[in-house]
Amino acid sequence: MNHLHIVSIFLFVHSTLCGVKDLTEHFGDAPKNIGPRGSQGAQSLQDDTITNDLINEGEEDEDYLDFDKIFGEDEDYDPDIIDAVPEIKDPDTELGNMFELFHGKTRLQRLNIINANFGFNLYRVIKNNTDPSENILLAPIGISSAMATVSLGTRGHTLQKILSTLGFKDFLNSSSTYNISTIHNVFRKLTHRLFRRNFGYTLRSVNDLYIRKGFSVRDDFKTSLNTYYFAEAQMVDFGNRDFLTKVNRRIQQLTKGLVKEAVTNVDPSLLMLLVNCIYFKGSWENKFAVEFTQNMNFRLNDKEIVKVPMMKAKLNVLVAADPELDCGILQLPYVGNISMLIVLPHKLTGMKLLEKQLTPQVVERWQKILANRTREVFLPRFKLEKKYNLKEVLSTMGAAELFNRGDFSGISDEEINIGLFQHQGTITVNEEGTEAAAVTEVGFMPLSTQTRFLVDRPFLFLIYEHRTNCLIFMGRVANPTKS
Repeated sequence: MNHLHIVSIFLFVHSTLCGVKDLTEHFGDAPKNIGPRGSQGAQSLQDDTITNDLINEGEEDEDYLDFDKIFGEDEDYDPDIIDAVPEIKDPDTELGNMFELFHGKTRLQRLNIINANFGFNLYRVIKNNTDPSENILLAPIGISSAMATVSLGTRGHTLQKILSTLGFKDFLNSSSTYNISTIHNVFRKLTHRLFRRNFGYTLRSVNDLYIRKGFSVRDDFKTSLNTYYFAEAQMVDFGNRDFLTKVNRRIQQLTKGLVKEAVTNVDPSLLMLLVNCIYFKGSWENKFAVEFTQNMNFRLNDKEIVKVPMMKAKLNVLVAADPELDCGILQLPYVGNISMLIVLPHKLTGMKLLEKQLTPQVVERWQKILANRTREVFLPRFKLEKKYNLKEVLSTMGAAELFNRGDFSGISDEEINIGLFQHQGTITVNEEGTEAAAVTEVGFMPLSTQTRFLVDRPFLFLIYEHRTNCLIFMGRVANPTKS
């Protein structure tokens, strides 16, 4: 059995995402100013973001694909169409509740509701196999996009399993006008709406497809891959050591130096390698002054406390309290239309219930009850680096066929399957911009009596782009002192 490998990489540095360069000049020279990670002093925090090994902003144009020019003014597909929603016969079912969220939503927003639901389900599977003391970091849209890319080449039962695992069947069932092409068209438009430079932040994505020389891939698959996901196939020799050097150098360049060894030990018999990369860079709308950051206690559990650099600022923010899930919610906006939602259980034991109940419906409820208040916000500075092999996770969720004799006849006549589905991410949160949150008081307090939002215990974070309703990043910070 031949193997297809998928490497899904994402970055969240208080504002940054992967650019795409002309793939006909795919492996350019490595940027000369990427060096070893240095120590992070106050000046580097005040400079663009996170570390000293980021590529100069002046080099971004070389990596950027201008989607405005690609789409033009006369694009014949409009994702802003608001279609009718089927009559909800049983509103108490999960699907019925999901369809309720579709009212008044565009096709793009509906697909992103489905993507978020997949992300929450994926998070729960990973959480069940992760120690409660460990941090978690995911880019749901990157994983959904990679899976949707693969679905272009699947047929029959294998395709149905992908659609079911991702929740795309629910999307297709929500309107008689939707078909599989609708999904790929909406992903194409999502790329256009999200990954642009003129919204006050940088958010980028890249798909690279590497094919072993001599392996025959269907032309219609390569065409569809390029049309919908802007990935151009590159013929390579996986047995050549220079390949690893070049692909990792490219990923390092696209991630501004934050991911250095993404691809390792490639089997020379490998047929295809798909790399999906996301890079986000954003600045807080209201930044935290570095001089106010001080070491404070962060409670890991009932018995353990660690000291963390705690950022502090008095801000006019959107906050809410959810008595049902016994948690506080804080929304911290970035410049542009992206914000971080910080969800903090009031009790140290409250994380388990929160993780179990997290759904798009719950997030929408939080969005509706957020109120503008002045709060003294305390937020730990942190950096997470995570790598997951999603093969077992996706198999648990129903997509095992992808990894064992699946139908990939839309890619090639040869018998192939996916041998590796790797997801890797980095996120940094500091005074200039990024995420983290948790509440200080134990037990529920009425919103009107709170004067501080103290994130001194494990919390969840969600990064949303609001125009498209897209969940880009999510995770759990159980210990800010660990990556």
